[in-house]
Amino acid sequence: MRLASLAAAALVLIAAGHAAAAPKTFRQLLDMPRAAPTAHIPYGAEPEQFGDLWLPEGPGKHPVVVLIHGGCWQAKYPSVELMAYMARDLQGRGYAVWNLAYRRLGEPGGGYPGTFVDVANGLDKLRELAPEHRLDLKRVVVAGHSAGGHLTTWAAGRPRLPKASPLRVGKPLKIRGAVSLAGINDLAAYRATGPDACGGPDTIDQLTAGAALPDRYADTSPPAFLPIKTPLAVISGALDPIVPPVFGVEFAAKAKGAGDRVEEITIADAGHFELIDPTSAAWTRIVGVIDAMARK
Repeated sequence: MRLASLAAAALVLIAAGHAAAAPKTFRQLLDMPRAAPTAHIPYGAEPEQFGDLWLPEGPGKHPVVVLIHGGCWQAKYPSVELMAYMARDLQGRGYAVWNLAYRRLGEPGGGYPGTFVDVANGLDKLRELAPEHRLDLKRVVVAGHSAGGHLTTWAAGRPRLPKASPLRVGKPLKIRGAVSLAGINDLAAYRATGPDACGGPDTIDQLTAGAALPDRYADTSPPAFLPIKTPLAVISGALDPIVPPVFGVEFAAKAKGAGDRVEEITIADAGHFELIDPTSAAWTRIVGVIDAMARK
């Protein structure tokens, strides 16, 4: 009888251990209380052309972290609220944070070229905001998650876009580094072998539909315009079922092979959303990478 009781207790402990190790979902993340930003500022006339600005205490000049949310480039998923937890944590560490929204698939103007042009214009809006809010434009780091990780590496590579591309807009703001968190950095690779979590190949096809160049990845997928010539950090969760770490490892290898300076990190016991959760064990490692880029 005692052996049976011990066996049952062991099964309970094992089950509890598996439950504790289960990766967090975005719904669990959004169940956490969220603080409000300092200001909600448009960079265009459309509803999703805005950023939430989070300002730290003190006179500045403040180093800046631009956050680009994920959600499979699709309007049916949450937007800037996904990154609000990161924004609040970074604000408390002395950063000004520009949490950027953009038009997505399922919204008027989303996809090609709108999604990309929005990210470009939203990033460049910092020049206008800097004087009033004491932003240090010499210390700007961009960090994005999942689909936003793709847009982060894309934004870092804007100066390398083909001259014929309609995505070459404005004068790209110089950034100090880019942090891709579970980023879908290689559209072609994810389309070919990625899980169906974002809708499979159809989503990539919709994102690149109407591309102006013969090769639809030439101005949309960062491997096409390597070397990016901006320091990169490519960070994955070892337990990520949405963007498995192999995609980060392979993209980092391509970027390094092209001559880019890349830090590739795979965090054990982290899934997809732990990488944007400041209460997770992964966060200490991630914020250390951001600090190293922004404050050196």
